Amino acid sequence: MPVKDYQAEKEKCRKFLEEFYSDDESGKKFFKYGVQLPRLARREQVSLVVDLDDVGEEDPELVDSIVENTRRYTGLFADAVQELLPEHRGGETVSRDALDVYIEHRLLMEQRGGREQSERDPRNQYPPELMRRFEVYFKPPSSSKPRVVRDVKAECIGKLVTVRGIVTRATEVKPMMVVATYTCDQCGAETYQPIQSPTFMPLIMCPSQECVTNKSGGRLYIQTRGSKFIKFQEVKIQEHSDQVPVGNIPRSMSVFVRGENTRLAQPGDHVAISGIFLPLLTTGFRQATQGLLSETYLEAHRIIMMNKSEDDELGNEELSEEELRQITEEDFYEKLASSIAPEIYGHEDVKKALLLLLVGGVDQTPKGMKIRGNINVCLMGDPGVAKSQLLSYIDRLAPRSQYTTGRGSSGVGLTAAVMRDPLTGEMTLEGGALVLADQGVCCIDEFDKMMDSDRTAIHEVMEQQTISIAKAGIMTSLNARCSILAAANPAYGRYNPRKSVEQNIQLPAALLSRFDLLWLIQDRPDRDSDLRLAQHITYVHQHNHQPPSRHRALDMKLMRRYVALCKRHQPAIPESLSDYITAAYVEMRKEARVNKDTTFTSARTLLSILRLSTALARLRLVDTVEKEDVNEAMRLMEMSKDSLQADKAQTSRAQRPADVIFSTLREMAPGGGAGGRSVKLAEAEQRCVSKGFTPAQIHDAIQEYEELNVWQVNQARTRITFV
Repeated sequence: MPVKDYQAEKEKCRKFLEEFYSDDESGKKFFKYGVQLPRLARREQVSLVVDLDDVGEEDPELVDSIVENTRRYTGLFADAVQELLPEHRGGETVSRDALDVYIEHRLLMEQRGGREQSERDPRNQYPPELMRRFEVYFKPPSSSKPRVVRDVKAECIGKLVTVRGIVTRATEVKPMMVVATYTCDQCGAETYQPIQSPTFMPLIMCPSQECVTNKSGGRLYIQTRGSKFIKFQEVKIQEHSDQVPVGNIPRSMSVFVRGENTRLAQPGDHVAISGIFLPLLTTGFRQATQGLLSETYLEAHRIIMMNKSEDDELGNEELSEEELRQITEEDFYEKLASSIAPEIYGHEDVKKALLLLLVGGVDQTPKGMKIRGNINVCLMGDPGVAKSQLLSYIDRLAPRSQYTTGRGSSGVGLTAAVMRDPLTGEMTLEGGALVLADQGVCCIDEFDKMMDSDRTAIHEVMEQQTISIAKAGIMTSLNARCSILAAANPAYGRYNPRKSVEQNIQLPAALLSRFDLLWLIQDRPDRDSDLRLAQHITYVHQHNHQPPSRHRALDMKLMRRYVALCKRHQPAIPESLSDYITAAYVEMRKEARVNKDTTFTSARTLLSILRLSTALARLRLVDTVEKEDVNEAMRLMEMSKDSLQADKAQTSRAQRPADVIFSTLREMAPGGGAGGRSVKLAEAEQRCVSKGFTPAQIHDAIQEYEELNVWQVNQARTRITFV
């Protein structure tokens, strides 16, 4: 292979930056990089990203050279930009910092002293790294495929590679020295030392001509004002669990991030990082103990957020009119709900609750306190009702989520652990599952099998949305603004109808009241539903997708983008609805008092209704809550308890809907429905709808009791009067 002439390569780079253009919509030439050079010169822009697809249009061989030897070409491109900048520098640069002033003074001193730079000792000349105020990054060609962490092997050293993974930890951003500046205490000459590795040996003796000739042995002292620092952050990425071979544990890799790429990734993000794979230079004692082995790291050039399940970038683009129309057509609420885990049969109301959990309510922050907007849901049910499948689907669908199981997670694994930082050696906090799921969903399976000591860690998160810690001299409070979706089995493995609800659930009331919705899903034998379920399961097994249904299920990407759009709205509850909601809550408390066998009802239940109704308003992309939203929120609460009461109905005589509607209206009438008392028909209908009855059932009941002459309806059908 012939020796490369790097001077000629630099000319190629320079020519590309000056001459590359693309045609815009009007057919004019658009110089993509030529436009950026004046901005770099005026310091309005810091990073220059060179797209290797553009380089490939001009010179495909150059792309191969860049990918094979990226570190060298980064320097060549930087030199080319440095040479081009004086041509584009129009007028004075605005942002002047200490280093500018420092360099300017030195140049003035030299001019006054009449010394030319060529006469100076090479070590005393300004290194190019000191003069550069921009960063050059490469965007890999679109033909290159992302690799798994364990596929990045020794043959990738020095090359441009793209690695996919999940960020497990990111350190603080700290300044890192790039060029050290020293001054001599004898002759006053300045010496510059560019630093390439994480550690360096400071210079001690002055190398200037004057000190060497006079043998004065001048000592060097570091000048921090004249040295150059850049932002530096270390990120650790770990491969996805689905990429780990059988019987292995996930591998991780260190990524060094500098300059403008810092603070782009948080722990828990799914990312694709392009960069140069390099060995870590160790010196001194560590090199002697390490022998021939070398640690490796990835020097990041580009960090992109990825979707969780598919291999594409996280879509931030707006929904088009066509897509919005596709979602918001007829009965879109049912359509969105049925698009959640369409392969799972039934559970329509559970899916609606999960949809609201994804959208979330609105956070309220009155002075000095915080009312959470996140919705927590607990699914409790018999074995084999697809609870874990629903959880894992939500885990895949939510843009940010964590999935853990009760037995597999400890208290510190959920909240935060105190670790010793391998880089600095100081104590740091490592966030657990709830911290990593901040602004997302945390799915906890086998919730009932958790130790009580571990379960108490969740109490604070579910209401205050923070985790307070006082360990190892660290006192802090971490944000954990996540919705919790828990799945549990009843206390006896299966629901026992002979025992009360509390005995079946066996979770403390303090925890239950923090769940907005507690679904009890029972698996009752019923010939028709069993037949439909079996047909559904066999169809999914044969065809690998759900059977054709009334609604065409929306795909995950569209759902994700629609949920993100919903979250931008902050609906408020109008004053006209407050009386209606308070009356409904008082009614619920009354029922809970009369009927001993219901779940715990407290003021948190009222907040749950408000959260669910704001989430429903968000789904419709409006800014005010309407009565239908409140009714639907109450219906969901009724339905979540409905599965609990169903057994009681079997042991006693089943009540017809008409009888229940009659007793509801009799309670509404002042004086308990004695002669001459009347009820407004509209109010009666709304009360019955919130209890889960359809308008047709209400109409039939009113007609039936009117024929029995129990009550009379006026001509305009607006008022019911008891006889």
